[in-house]
Order: sequence, then C-alpha cells, then structure tokens
Amino acid sequence: VDSALVADEANEMAQNLAPATIRRLVRELRSLDESPPDGCKLIQGDNDTLNEVLVEMEGPEGTPFAGGKFNLKMVIGPEYPQAPPKGYFITKIYHPNVGPAGDICVNTLKKDWKETTTMSYILAVIRCLLIEPNPESSLNDEAGKLFMDSFDDYAERARLMTGVHAKPRGTAADDAAAAEEAADPAAGSAEDVAALASSSKSANTAGAEAAATPKAKVVTKATKAAKKQKENKKKAARRL
Repeated sequence: VDSALVADEANEMAQNLAPATIRRLVRELRSLDESPPDGCKLIQGDNDTLNEVLVEMEGPEGTPFAGGKFNLKMVIGPEYPQAPPKGYFITKIYHPNVGPAGDICVNTLKKDWKETTTMSYILAVIRCLLIEPNPESSLNDEAGKLFMDSFDDYAERARLMTGVHAKPRGTAADDAAAAEEAADPAAGSAEDVAALASSSKSANTAGAEAAATPKAKVVTKATKAAKKQKENKKKAARRL
C-alpha cells in the first residue's frame, strides 16, 4: 500500500469532518493527553490527522498480555459521532475479538454505540476486553475456539505472541526460556517460534563470546606463567 496515498486519503477524510466534530475531537484528544484511562497513553504518529487517534495500551496484569505494549488506532469517519469510529490493533495480538487485520470487535463500537460515548471510555472497554474476551463474537475463530476448548493453551499462545510482538527483547536467559516454552509447534505459528528462537540464539551467541574473552585471557596468562616457571627451572639446573 502506498503510504502517500493512505496519507492523502486520511487528510481528505479529515477535511470532510464537520466543524462541530473537529471541535469535539480536539477536546477528546486534550482529555486523552491530560487524563488518559488506566494503561493507555496518547501517542503521536508520523502523519497526524484528526481522523486517526493513535494510542499505546499496556497489557493488563494477570493476563497473557501482561508486560506487553500494544499500539492501536481509532479511525474517525465523516459520520462520527452519529456512527462509531473503527478500532484496530497495529501491534499483532492473539485475541478472539481481534481479526487478522487488527480490527476490533466490541459492542461499544457496534450495537451499543451512543453519540455521547467518549474516546476514553472506548479505550477502557477495549482494555477490559483483554482481561475478559468474548469468544462468542470472535473475529479470530482459531483463538475463540482455543479459548473455549483449553484456556491454558490459549493463554500460552497469547503469551508467545505478546513476547514476540509487544515486548522488547530481554536477556539471553529470558529469550531462551520463551523459546523453550514455544518449542511445541502447537504453541504458536512457525514464524513466531522462529522469531523467538533467532532472538535467543543471537543473545546466547553474544553471551558466549563475552564469556569466552575473559576465559581466553586467563588461559593465556596461565600458559605464560607455566612457561616462565619452566624456564626458571632450567636456569636453576644450569647453576647446579
């Protein structure tokens, strides 16, 4: 997709917004910036337009998404606020109510939509969805079925995806542990497992090189000492 074309379309959509809608969005963005809902932060995009609200959302504690930071966007159409915005996760996430393209399925943005619903409320509802998914209204059928059949397997897969896509790379030990956990092919896609394995291998290689350096120095020092000791013995023998 041509990024310039996308930017032009976004600007055109923003220009189509009514003055009253623009004023409302300015108030909404100010409120999000000054007093965001728990675990959310308004972020700046490369091509800021009023029709796209970009947010960073922290994965709630006690969920498979804990420790992850997920970027998402709310897309405002010309019918807003009579019609709801559309929500998308930009960061890849394994969740029953998030489709392959990142589209979010939540009643607040569908049948329960009201013109008075604020952006802060929408984000709070989406974060609650990370705590309590609704598999009966899933966009990711695989995740929804796994959630219903075996929550433990679902949580393991979701944690794997969070580690690969929503967390910064940690220590070699952390990455190795995650890769070991993902060793079962059923735990995640081949790409996700390979990403963790590659990261773990790189970290372990770096650690091995760092550990080898001081060891080499020790071996060299010991060899020199033994050689010098041997020479001293020869000198002492000649004197006798």
